[in-house]
Amino acid sequence: MKLIKTKALAIAFSASVMAAPAMSAETIGTLTLELTGLKPTGTVHIALFDEADAFDSDGQPVAGRKVSVDEATEIVTFEGLSPGTYGVKLLHDVNDNGKMDTNPFGMPIEPYAFSNNARGNFGPAKWDQAAFEITEAGTTQTLNVK
Repeated sequence: MKLIKTKALAIAFSASVMAAPAMSAETIGTLTLELTGLKPTGTVHIALFDEADAFDSDGQPVAGRKVSVDEATEIVTFEGLSPGTYGVKLLHDVNDNGKMDTNPFGMPIEPYAFSNNARGNFGPAKWDQAAFEITEAGTTQTLNVK
């Protein structure tokens, strides 16, 4: 059972992060992500969600970003967001092969993170753990990528 849930985490997580669309041009709020604990190699894939159903079921994110990793800490900014509740899923694709790599048991071997530094129990973190508010004044989240 644990193996099945962990394998599902890797497959679903990779699919949602890699399929993130471009953001709209609407300018209201800003989200700044400080990503720490990175290995200076590969690419970080970030998916931003604005509803629980999409976040928990690996549905379509409202915005996405791919960032080359050159430093142990990277800053990523999303602009043009409406104030509200959001959640972030992040994958550090260290070897740049476009997917989350797993061990033979289906456990992720590449770093990942969720907003609020949420951690899942036998699978990805859920919306209730990862949700946070973006205000018109802007919001900053520090994600420890592990």
